[in-house]
Amino acid sequence: MPLLHNRINNEELKQRLLAETEPRTTISFYHYFQVENPLEFRNELYKHLDVLQVFGRIYIAKEGINAQVSVPAGNYEAFKAYLYSIAPLNGLRLNIAVDDDGKSFWVLKIKVRDKIVADGIDAPSFNMYQKGKYVNAQQMNTLLKDTNTVVIDMRNHYEYEVGHFENALEIPSDTFREQLPMAVNMMKGNEDKNIIMYCTGGIRCEKASAYMLHKGFKNVFHLEGGIINYAQQVKQEGLDSRFIGKNFVFDNRLGERITDDVIAKCHQCGKPADTHTNCKNDGCHLLFIQCEECATQYDGCCSTECQTVYNMPLEEQKQLRAGIDKGMMVFNKAKVRLRPRLGE
Repeated sequence: MPLLHNRINNEELKQRLLAETEPRTTISFYHYFQVENPLEFRNELYKHLDVLQVFGRIYIAKEGINAQVSVPAGNYEAFKAYLYSIAPLNGLRLNIAVDDDGKSFWVLKIKVRDKIVADGIDAPSFNMYQKGKYVNAQQMNTLLKDTNTVVIDMRNHYEYEVGHFENALEIPSDTFREQLPMAVNMMKGNEDKNIIMYCTGGIRCEKASAYMLHKGFKNVFHLEGGIINYAQQVKQEGLDSRFIGKNFVFDNRLGERITDDVIAKCHQCGKPADTHTNCKNDGCHLLFIQCEECATQYDGCCSTECQTVYNMPLEEQKQLRAGIDKGMMVFNKAKVRLRPRLGE
């Protein structure tokens, strides 16, 4: 079966996006369900979404779908109607971005994967559909007041660093497959606690809640729709936000503000800052936090070494990075690389 995909170069697509006058809405959604033929489903999805000018990233696997997309405002209802016409996706919750200009994506990419969330689970008895109980924003806030509640953040370090729920436990690993058994070990002896798992949009914490139940825990919950849905509900219902700071997102924004609190620090000077950026040196692209002053001082680079390379003629830069995977650090997960003072 031929793979349907875009054939226009990225730069032209970016320029087309910037020239658009119609506003776009950024949406994320996922659903665990049985996909019999992922490639066939992928191509059918691409054919319909391309017509609606949907941009973004979608992953398809036998276990379901995971998507982050932007949709022209005028096509939103048609987009929603098409998704809901797919029986397993009828009534699917669509998470609307909190802080968004609609310019996050400029091309539609739909990929087939082994799993929509790599988990390392190989136990035949594991059942994804036996998962924890959903909690909404109000229920989350109520449970957080209970001293018998433990809140576990199922995201990476660089996500946790800029924003998290009050008193949430960070699992010290930046791969989901490692975090699952670590969460079980951390909770041993606390089997009687209310355990709430949360993540950005719900996909990781839903699987994590099923894994905790699989491992014998009883009172397991997960935040419905993740931080994105929580923030929307807090705003709509006038609730106090128990999530503080920014919610890291995996698109060009690299974050959406939930509260005014700045709980992280610039990795170069140590001043309060929570703006993630990628090093401007194309041979590095390290993901790190940089304040405005350091962005000016270091030309958007993570170190003086990278700044030197960044200011070289383009041909010299290309020679230096020959054979280097220039994109390997865009979402770098090595906590040790996020040093307190990268510029020194």
